[in-house]
Amino acid sequence: MTALMNAVKLAAFMSYTLTLFDADGASDAQRRAAEQRFRQVLEETLGDASLVAPVYAAYLRIVATYGEVPSPDALTDAERAIFEQWQAAETAAVVAVFGPHRYMGDAMYEIGV
Repeated sequence: MTALMNAVKLAAFMSYTLTLFDADGASDAQRRAAEQRFRQVLEETLGDASLVAPVYAAYLRIVATYGEVPSPDALTDAERAIFEQWQAAETAAVVAVFGPHRYMGDAMYEIGV
């Protein structure tokens, strides 16, 4: 838990980048608008823009430790909360930009911290 909290504290000073890769050939203006919408929903769902990088960094650490689909019993309460918060925020952003019927392999995105 201490390592996770240290990662969250360290990442709090980090910003993040977002890049959308559109398989449908959207214009640059459309891509920028979609990136802005993705950011807006991600930030609103997490509560603030300053939370994106630390929550994502903690999420990546959890996934690296426990795998993409960790057993809820393996996670601490704090890890479970972060894991679930990130998944909810990411899902909301994906639905807001790509729609509820997005298929794997369609438009993709990358978040950098």
